Amino acid sequence: MSNDPILKELCERYPVLDSLAGSIAEAAERIINCYKKGGKLLVCGNGGSSSDSDHMVGELMKSFESSRPIKKEIAEKLSEISPERGKYLAQKLESGLPAISLSSQTSLTTAICNDIDACLAFAQQVLGYGCDKDVLIAISTSGNSRNIVDACITARALNMVVIGLTGTDGGKMKQYCDILLNVPEKRTLFVQELHLPVMHSLCLLIEQYFYGNKK
Repeated sequence: MSNDPILKELCERYPVLDSLAGSIAEAAERIINCYKKGGKLLVCGNGGSSSDSDHMVGELMKSFESSRPIKKEIAEKLSEISPERGKYLAQKLESGLPAISLSSQTSLTTAICNDIDACLAFAQQVLGYGCDKDVLIAISTSGNSRNIVDACITARALNMVVIGLTGTDGGKMKQYCDILLNVPEKRTLFVQELHLPVMHSLCLLIEQYFYGNKK
């Protein structure tokens, strides 16, 4: 997969990411294997990385660049349940790749912050949602965010695969990651600028594997 045209294009457009091509390919393979086993992807981050978490989930839960028709048996069942509305659902709904942004669970997050500990907002969700079939993508530009590190530790305790998306040195979270995607920048804005093409490439590789065809 490291020779995939998607990664070649990424490295052509962003030469500084060339050294990460193999790790990005490995991360995509681990997520693909997670989905093949019936698992899901959990994603978390703070601030701009929180927005990136939501963004990545948005690319996975519906079509990104490939069409994603739902399974024939589901389409038939929809039409059987409701001949009128079911047909519309069968035509419009798209297959999704299960992913949850832990940053988006506002009511739950504030309850955890109020009742337990704000630093455990992601770790508590990992414990509740996660299992050994799943993958955690933990996003921290410094790699030192306490709540992100705690989420990684909790995911490891559940035997989840942990993929870290961070800056050049990986920070404290690198020791808890199975795969570290540490883009070669230190300043937050520059790290975040490189996180986006990495995430898009991951989503494209995963979508291509399951759906292949372009829209």
